[in-house]
Amino acid sequence: MNKPSLRELKKEATVHALADAAFELALEKGLDGFVVDDVVQRAGYSRRTFANHFSCKEEAVVMAAVSFKGIDEAEFDTVDLPEGTTPLDALHQWMRLQLTTDMLCKMRVLVTLSKSHPTLEPYILGAFHQLQKRAQETLSGFFHDRYPEEYSHIVVGAVYGAILPIVDGSINVQLPGEPADEMPNAATFDQYLDTTFGYLRNGF
Repeated sequence: MNKPSLRELKKEATVHALADAAFELALEKGLDGFVVDDVVQRAGYSRRTFANHFSCKEEAVVMAAVSFKGIDEAEFDTVDLPEGTTPLDALHQWMRLQLTTDMLCKMRVLVTLSKSHPTLEPYILGAFHQLQKRAQETLSGFFHDRYPEEYSHIVVGAVYGAILPIVDGSINVQLPGEPADEMPNAATFDQYLDTTFGYLRNGF
């Protein structure tokens, strides 16, 4: 994968700083307790800069969960995948890099916030779609034309569909770092991910 330019890195840093500031304010004051001016003041940027990257504070709050600073792509590019690796194998590796504890915890917080602030919902769905798109583009770039295009779409859609219940709390899955005694009967995230890919490889 191409190394990001200095301009791209600077843009990512700006987006990340604004998004983090918005997320922190949402936790501290609630979504109705702050405005865009509060976000730019905390992050140290202008309102115009905010408008260059986000349409509203809700979008900025959600982006705090899915901004990666390019780390996951760089790490995946150095993963030594053996010859004969399938898109499922590669996607399994990708998910372990992309779906960090921090990201999943933030997504859970966002879903909780959206219950009292429905204006967040379309941005959460958009962010989740962005995660899928990144995975799809990564698989396409890695395998090129070795598999039918629809295959990777189906695989990515199935896996990310299985992640949604973790985020919205429909099923209990213990994330790395969470105390086991608080969720004694819950599968760990790694177990759940392995089970998901086991079903996709071997059938249901």
